[in-house]
Amino acid sequence: VQLQASGGGLVQPGGSLRLSCAASGITLDYSAIGWFRQAPGKEREGVSCITSSDGVTYYADSVKGRFTISRDNAKNAVYLQMNSLKPEDTAVYYCALSTLYGGRWTSVDEYDYWGQGTLVTVSS
Repeated sequence: VQLQASGGGLVQPGGSLRLSCAASGITLDYSAIGWFRQAPGKEREGVSCITSSDGVTYYADSVKGRFTISRDNAKNAVYLQMNSLKPEDTAVYYCALSTLYGGRWTSVDEYDYWGQGTLVTVSS
């Protein structure tokens, strides 16, 4: 199983980016997918999650109303649309997959596979 995260880059405050997480070796429609981020000197934190069975979505309070998670089962991919970006959104973003989702979407222990990370820098 491999997860490939992409779409990061440098963007000005207020701008937008769309991150992609492409999977190989596993079908995403049977898995819960989470996005995490880790800023320098900080712990990895959950940003968003989409479940497999019913597509329920979860968001950290810090990104609600600005970020949107979605999945395209035909492309075996999950996306994170990030709007109104702020400097505090700067971090390495990771996608992660849970094969037996237990409901703890913000816990790194919930996830079995991780992508390599993509850097998002929000700066003027």
